[in-house]
Amino acid sequence: MLTILAFIVTIGIIVTIHEYGHFQVARWCGVKVLRFSIGFGKPLWRKACGNDHTEFVLAAIPLGGYVKMLDEHELKAEREAGDVDEMHYSEAELARAFNRQSVYKRVAIVLAGPVANLLLAIFIYWLLLMQGVTGMRPIVGQVEPSSLAAQANMVTGEVITAINEKEINTWSEANFILFEAALESKVVSIEATIDGNELHLHRLDLTGLSQAVEGDILTKIGLAVFQPSVLPVLSKVLPNSAAEKAGLQVEDTILYIDGLQIESWSDVVNVVKASPSKALKFTIVRNQKTIKIIVTPMAVKEGEAEIGKIGAAVKVDKEQLDAILIKQHYSGGESLGMAIEKTWKTSALSLKMMWYMVTGKASWRGVGGPVTIASYAGESAGLGLKPFLSFIALVSISIGILNLLPIPVLDGGHLMYYMAEIIKGSAVTEQTIMLGRKVGFGLLGLLMILALFNDINRIVIG
Repeated sequence: MLTILAFIVTIGIIVTIHEYGHFQVARWCGVKVLRFSIGFGKPLWRKACGNDHTEFVLAAIPLGGYVKMLDEHELKAEREAGDVDEMHYSEAELARAFNRQSVYKRVAIVLAGPVANLLLAIFIYWLLLMQGVTGMRPIVGQVEPSSLAAQANMVTGEVITAINEKEINTWSEANFILFEAALESKVVSIEATIDGNELHLHRLDLTGLSQAVEGDILTKIGLAVFQPSVLPVLSKVLPNSAAEKAGLQVEDTILYIDGLQIESWSDVVNVVKASPSKALKFTIVRNQKTIKIIVTPMAVKEGEAEIGKIGAAVKVDKEQLDAILIKQHYSGGESLGMAIEKTWKTSALSLKMMWYMVTGKASWRGVGGPVTIASYAGESAGLGLKPFLSFIALVSISIGILNLLPIPVLDGGHLMYYMAEIIKGSAVTEQTIMLGRKVGFGLLGLLMILALFNDINRIVIG
């Protein structure tokens, strides 16, 4: 239920903001708007408002939306299909048709949807940054033997202070830079300290890693985030997780898994990660009683491999938390600047990922459809409001950038036509637009099939 609700809220917010961008700029440009619809299919609710009697619709299929403006080209097509009588509109109203506006107004109206998505992301990031950002200090845990990190002579206990001369304060910042560098097959320079004074310089070679960049980049490199020695006492069990389904509860203390003695939470993590979809016998203490529970970790794709996850968190002492966490506070102005920068960098990274998929440098397995979005929406909502808002911002950026691609039927396709009109001084022919529409629907159809295939693959295979 949480997953479905989170998905509807996510898509509802993003689609509403996107379509409102088109709607509001169309009104500013004097265009008559006929309908503002959230969702497709049969209307569940409708109401006409304003001087133009714009029809606001909430429809049954929450997978998108649209703004229908008065357009003589569409009127002609609808009239030929017998759906509308063109004489219903006066000449004064037809003067406000979308197709009669200057090309620059049409560009502004079409561009407004994706821009609204990016502004939503900036707004969300700005709110979150003003609240303060808590992250994990970039302390190196285990370094896998023979890994890229080991070849770069990185060692347990190092604190990463800079990557490519850019200051690093959290693992999140390090992850972003390392992922981008791996995508571009770059060599990065890493500065790290031990005990706060001894400076280590490392040269981490990520060339040739772009094909394997999906999943956790730290795992690909051979680094593990430092985890303090924590007793295996549960503090949180996520809804609909393997832990909840098995009956694990908050305050349970894990003693054994399949007969293996558990001394710290890291022991639990290691056993669970190595056992996707495998039934494990947990021996736990609950209310001073020892009981046994069968837990089957969910199989989660991490690059080419599968790992197990049970969806539970552990109790950590405040002193231990203070040692591994850092909270950064920013003013309103700083937060706004950082929100814009984060949106810009995430947008650029999205475009790079799309380009590398087209050129074969990155896998198409990363393309997800409604099932994937719903799954991540549910997971992020289960973690709390801040992770859920961050997820909405990320999806909003993705939708905004996707719509700017020069594919006919998308906003970017219309912009491509208008740019051609500006350059050559005359509108693109109807025949060209119709051909482009067929190509666009074909490309989107292939993309939807791929996304659906990946969704099914994740469900069936994990």
